[in-house]
Amino acid sequence: MRAWAKSWEHGVPEKRVLLLKGAPGIGKTSSAWALAREMGWPVVEMNASDQRKAEDIRNIALRASHFDTFSDDGSFSAVRKGGMKMIILDEADSFSPSGDRGALPAISELIKTTEQPTVMIVNDFYNISRRSSAVKDCTLQVDFKKPRAAAVERVLAHICESEGVDAEPAALAAIADNADGDLRAAVRDLESLAYGGVRVTAEAAHALSMRQAAGTKSMFDFIGAVFTKRDPALAYSVLRDVDSDPGTVSVWLDENIPYQVSDTGELVRCYERLSRADIYLGRVNRRMYYGFWGYANNLMVDGIIESLHSKPKWTRINWPSYLTKMSRTKSVRAVRNSLASKIGRMTHTSAARILADSLPSYRAMAKNDQGFRVMLVKEGGLDEDELAFLLGAKVDSAAVKKTFLEAFPPEEKPAKKAKGKKTEQGPAPEPAAAAPAAEAPAEETKTAQEPAQQAAPEAPAPKPAKRVQTSLFDF
Repeated sequence: MRAWAKSWEHGVPEKRVLLLKGAPGIGKTSSAWALAREMGWPVVEMNASDQRKAEDIRNIALRASHFDTFSDDGSFSAVRKGGMKMIILDEADSFSPSGDRGALPAISELIKTTEQPTVMIVNDFYNISRRSSAVKDCTLQVDFKKPRAAAVERVLAHICESEGVDAEPAALAAIADNADGDLRAAVRDLESLAYGGVRVTAEAAHALSMRQAAGTKSMFDFIGAVFTKRDPALAYSVLRDVDSDPGTVSVWLDENIPYQVSDTGELVRCYERLSRADIYLGRVNRRMYYGFWGYANNLMVDGIIESLHSKPKWTRINWPSYLTKMSRTKSVRAVRNSLASKIGRMTHTSAARILADSLPSYRAMAKNDQGFRVMLVKEGGLDEDELAFLLGAKVDSAAVKKTFLEAFPPEEKPAKKAKGKKTEQGPAPEPAAAAPAAEAPAEETKTAQEPAQQAAPEAPAPKPAKRVQTSLFDF
């Protein structure tokens, strides 16, 4: 991090943005502020939880990255009067496709064009890097690991010494163990125990750890209660603490039954109980009568435990792959559904029919016809994420940028009227001819104009303009 900061003293480096990634509460934001203070740089911080629009990114972070400093009245100034400043974009992975349309292109533009030291902080690097190639390829990435319990304990001891807090070493060890590498949570626990100037004892620290553990039971405990301990009362107790709906419970059981049960007969009986429970869950969805949840829970807990007769063995509990896939594709599915709704409104078709039948055809037409893409953007209101999904490309790809540039071209300045054009507005009037003889009838003038009117249609027809499809029904 220091080497990257020092490189700015010799000009703009190749990697303009420093990306800090890691779990929450391990010091990413504090490290960025410490680096800025060490370099003597003022900080412009932007938190994606508070300012979530592309307009905010461009007005704050992007503008700040191209100006040297602030003037006395707080406005941006392009005059190089001050030194460098650090731009911190915190929680940059918090932008959701449903609420932050256009935010990722703004972030990509910031990464490629910033002229000031910029730090991006993310918790889920995979989520943001798969949607923007610039985040992955054009940033210098630093991976923050969770600190060990001993390191957290040393930090807590230093805080107690600096703040004059009386704490037992065993209490600090208990707080550090309970934090699980979250330094911020450990500091907050210490602050809550030391509030009022009381002595921090090991008993109080253990009591706090037990209260927190009681509220952090997970489905792993439930699976262990069913297959290892085989205790229905314990399983129901954990299920109440977890507060998961029966649909989630069935997914966990479906994932772990093949690993926890080795006997073929027991495996058949367990899946029979689970399938019966799934029937009741389906009736809940159809009839909206949630009393069937009780029957489903009884089948999934008592029914499965009664089906197990062999000696229990320890086996690794697996997180459901279905939930993992659904979590990873949540943003993609939101974009897909929004795209189907917009195309459905244009074609008077339901979104379900678009997803089931027509989406591959629209994808093929969009990939092969630039005019069709422009029409979808202009008439259907597709945004960058939706068009990128339809094309199977990145949001900042050339095809997406070209389509939006053609759909919404920049406004051209009106051309100034040249002087002396007034005389060219129409043909000059013919000079008045001498008065014809009295015997020249008015019909001659009329017959003289008729050939001119008849000759007009005989002019060569202009070449037909290139036809552009304006709607889905204009073929």
